[in-house]
Amino acid sequence: MNVKAELSPEDFARACADAMWKEDDASQGLGMEIVEIGPGRATLAMTVRPDMVNGQRIAHGGFIFTLADSAFAFACNSHNERVVAAQGNITFIRPGKLGDRLIATAREISRSGRSGIYDVRVVAGDTVLAEFRGHSRTVGGAWLPQPDADAKPE
Repeated sequence: MNVKAELSPEDFARACADAMWKEDDASQGLGMEIVEIGPGRATLAMTVRPDMVNGQRIAHGGFIFTLADSAFAFACNSHNERVVAAQGNITFIRPGKLGDRLIATAREISRSGRSGIYDVRVVAGDTVLAEFRGHSRTVGGAWLPQPDADAKPE
């Protein structure tokens, strides 16, 4: 069965995300949710809990980075190739606060060969909290069954 041929690009990307989500204990454990998925893009959300604020009583930057990194991961894995981060960089612009619903929106900038570049914006409401850029690397394997190149059409 050729899953890609039977699904729209949006549904195909969602099927990849669903397969990945089943194994993503980190994102689930932090209370993240997938808001939107498409080819080369992903939006994830997370609410800042009391155990996510630092000594300044603002959202710990590591949790903001993790949300951005998870959105990046879902965007770059939306093409049914197993992909990991090769590098990630974040610039913090404004602090997040306890109770804020953070939204991270990732979009594909470039994808060539085994490498990709993705930008992620993290917001709370209309306020931009951080900008993240991730570089990805394809590592082999797929999330969904691949058609057998030697199989004869039915």
